[in-house]
Amino acid sequence: MRPPGGAPGPPPPAGDRGLRVAVIGGGPGGLYAAALLKRLDPRRDVTVWERNAPDDTFGFGVVLSDETLGGIAHADPVVHAALQEEFVRWDGIDIVHRGHHQSSGGHGFAALGRRRLLEILHRRCASLGVRLLFSTPAPSAAELAGTHDLVIAADGVHSATRAAHADVFGPRITSHRCRYIWLSAGFAFSAFRFEIAETEHGVMQLHGYPYAADASTVIVEMREEVWRDAGFDRLDERESAARCAKIFAEALDGRPLRGNSSAWTAFRTVVNDRWSHGRTVLLGDAAHTAHFSIGSGTKLAVEDALALAACVGEHPDLPAALAAYESERRPVVESTQRAAAASLRWFEDLGRHLGQPPRQFAFNLLTRSRRVTHANLRLRDAAFTDTVEREFGCPPGTPPMFTPFRLRGLTLRNRVVVSPMDMYSAEDGLPGDFHLVHLGARALGGAGLVMTEMVCVSPEGRITPGCTGLYTDAHTAAWRRVTDFVHGQAPGTAVGIQLGHSGGKGSTRRMWEGMDQPLEHGNWPLTAASALPYLPGVGQTPRELDAAGLDAVREQFAAATRRAVESGFDLLELHCAHGYLLSGFLSPLTNRRTDAYGGSLRARLRFPLEVFDTVREIWPDDRPMTVRLSATDWADGGTTAEDAVAFARAFAEHGADAVDVSTGQVVAGERPEYGRSYQTPFADRIRAETGVPVVAVGAISSWDDVNSILLAGRADLCAVGRPHLYDPQWTLHAAAEQGYRGEGAVWPPPYRAGSRTPPTGRTDAPRPRLGLTAPGPPPPGR
Repeated sequence: MRPPGGAPGPPPPAGDRGLRVAVIGGGPGGLYAAALLKRLDPRRDVTVWERNAPDDTFGFGVVLSDETLGGIAHADPVVHAALQEEFVRWDGIDIVHRGHHQSSGGHGFAALGRRRLLEILHRRCASLGVRLLFSTPAPSAAELAGTHDLVIAADGVHSATRAAHADVFGPRITSHRCRYIWLSAGFAFSAFRFEIAETEHGVMQLHGYPYAADASTVIVEMREEVWRDAGFDRLDERESAARCAKIFAEALDGRPLRGNSSAWTAFRTVVNDRWSHGRTVLLGDAAHTAHFSIGSGTKLAVEDALALAACVGEHPDLPAALAAYESERRPVVESTQRAAAASLRWFEDLGRHLGQPPRQFAFNLLTRSRRVTHANLRLRDAAFTDTVEREFGCPPGTPPMFTPFRLRGLTLRNRVVVSPMDMYSAEDGLPGDFHLVHLGARALGGAGLVMTEMVCVSPEGRITPGCTGLYTDAHTAAWRRVTDFVHGQAPGTAVGIQLGHSGGKGSTRRMWEGMDQPLEHGNWPLTAASALPYLPGVGQTPRELDAAGLDAVREQFAAATRRAVESGFDLLELHCAHGYLLSGFLSPLTNRRTDAYGGSLRARLRFPLEVFDTVREIWPDDRPMTVRLSATDWADGGTTAEDAVAFARAFAEHGADAVDVSTGQVVAGERPEYGRSYQTPFADRIRAETGVPVVAVGAISSWDDVNSILLAGRADLCAVGRPHLYDPQWTLHAAAEQGYRGEGAVWPPPYRAGSRTPPTGRTDAPRPRLGLTAPGPPPPGR
């Protein structure tokens, strides 16, 4: 008996037949996969099941990138030509915020109506011989796999296929904090338009773009609580469209909005551990989603189809093809999802940025996903970028990273910090020649501030036997040797010390010998906020500090601070992050105390603030003090972003001049969301909500990232770690690569001969002057 929905019967006997392919879902991704698979091998029997009628569609406009269109042009010129005839193109972005209208050009968009896109793909599939079954629910993927060689599940964000085999695909679905609705306007915006409305109920935003000569997509979005307070939860589609048109009447020039089975929804991010199961493979939104604010859903689905069709043709068997498809696409998708997540969160927290100057706000919005950067935006629209730089305070020809920054009596000549990095190369806490050369080289390399690694305040406060300390006269003299070198040989570079105590994460091996693993011999006893081992069953269980122990630790920090003054450091940072002693008091995961130092947030802050006050009283008043915090534990029940804001505000009230915002390393079971500049949003939030200057850190790997972060107002300084291990002269090379030769990046006299980027190849070859085309007719009069 034939499966329901008109599915083909069992495959014919094996031989020279092509693959039998079933596609569940007739959206752009499923249709394009069907067309490509059939075009690449006409012997293939390809069927698409679509539960809706051919002229049913949801949503309005679809945006495709030039990159995606290039892939389509190469794979199927017929489809590409049809798309080219339909596209509306524009290159501008308009941002309207508090009565200010900012415009930026050079961005390059192409869009068409979703219905027209589907019609083009329907025609292409029909011309190639793909069987299209409309108004026909598909059989289950398991049933289709019994009669087909390949089953493509392109059944969308609510994929029944994914749900039926969740034990294999391992889906993780996250709902987000905003509600949005897709609507349409009967005219074409002249550019991509973002408009912010600050209403009595809260902030609402419009995302609009043209998709035809007489039509635009309009998405209205707001936080869930704003949506409810405004009463949208009680309005139907028509009422919602009318209300949105009234709120954004200026953007719409008083014209109405219409829906198309439009409903308010919360965006859901879909991630799957696996994309294939036997003969079945997920494609498009069934496999992954990325927030609409970077215009990626259809783009990703079409690119999936391109990759899947190519991999099926390139590999002799299906398992290899599906593995290759996932291997090729997953890194691209994950990168897109990281960018989309950054964009999504930016809009969720839009209210935090509204107080920025209008042009900085616009720059912040444009660079929110980290895919558009300062350098990239300069290529697109140099005039706009120049204006933002001038308002930031950049002198002509000066990149943002080379502007000075003042903390108390210390003026840093640029915004680059060499991040504290443990070297594990000391003997009995004593910094030696290695530290002189290591820190000296980076000071000569041009950074505004060079930080030591965490310098421990006692022998038992070390992480490993190779960690530096500041608890003997010999230590003081050794550090003085370092600061004297920096001040003498790299004038204008400041050098800072980070003081800390390992707490329950001490008495372990050097990083390259087994990070966080206990010593094989020579262990010392540990103390911490609570008697909890960092690695249960592996590491040592520390003793909970009693009153005498707390007093002793305070005095150790006090003594180390006096030595830091004698050592000549310009700045002192108190390490309250990464699960070390003071961090252990802050996190509810590592502080289980029942006395005055545990429980509430205020109580958990008490001892770190006591230590800070002790240090601040000793540290010279004209020299700045900073605090490093873990702004999240990346673990359930741990420090939240809201907690981090409260911590930062408390330290600022006690005299901290800046907060160095890191994350994690507090508990072993953390699950960080790694990615480029992934910790910067935490710094951004602390800066926006407290007004205290912040240092951003964490996978900031390029000078372009530094410029982007600073110009968007996300941080005041950027701490760069691993790139400074790769290149001690990273800051000076950044200046050379940007053509900057000002006071923010001064080359030491012995190095000035190398201050220009060396040539990499021959540059004196003659340029070609004539082509090899046949000569044309002589010009008139000859």
